[in-house]
Amino acid sequence: MSLFSDFFNKSQVADSYKKQLKNILGFTPRNLSLYEAALSHRSVKDAAEENNERLEYLGDAILSAVVADFLFKKYPKKDEGFLTEMRSKMVNRQQMNDIALKMGLKKITRYNKIDNSLKNSQIFGNTLEAMLGAIYLDLGYRKTSRWILKKVIVPYLFMDDLESQDINVKNKLIGWASKNGKNVEFVVLEERQEKGRRLFIVGVKVDDEIMAAGRGFNKKDASHIAAKLCVEKLAL
Repeated sequence: MSLFSDFFNKSQVADSYKKQLKNILGFTPRNLSLYEAALSHRSVKDAAEENNERLEYLGDAILSAVVADFLFKKYPKKDEGFLTEMRSKMVNRQQMNDIALKMGLKKITRYNKIDNSLKNSQIFGNTLEAMLGAIYLDLGYRKTSRWILKKVIVPYLFMDDLESQDINVKNKLIGWASKNGKNVEFVVLEERQEKGRRLFIVGVKVDDEIMAAGRGFNKKDASHIAAKLCVEKLAL
């Protein structure tokens, strides 16, 4: 059995697990039950209060708030479109999954290892977000914010690289749609004046369903943001 499997019924393993968790977190957790849930995928814990889905929901919101605050302060002269795109680059599913793997969360995440579809999935990024939810409940928002900056943003998210990253997500989305027999269309959902400028809200439709919407002061920027959000939602 793994250390994680033995943790809750063998006291001698508990100390070893605490050390393993401390090596990743950089501190000793107060409430270990929170981290047990954060590290438990639905495939091994079906009850909502025992698996990590609720904590993932909470952690996702906290991560988004911390990153938004970080970007707002780092780029005081950039507009909403730029900030939204940078946040999307920083916290998309693939990015979070890669960071979780580099942190070593896969080694202590409980999931059904027999299910081959989970081995190469993005559940570890979800685990990282659940961990953030656990840290928040254990230590509070301020310490969680500092932890995200120190353990996620600084070591793994390089702003200069992300700024220059120019992925043509519209082509990626259209290519995916063509390959899978889907129809993709960009439509202007709303156009209005805001602060003396024309603001466009553009939606991306996949088979007549609005999947995401982007805002920008020109249609190109709004469409690009909508495509980014759609690609993130579809986990492409």
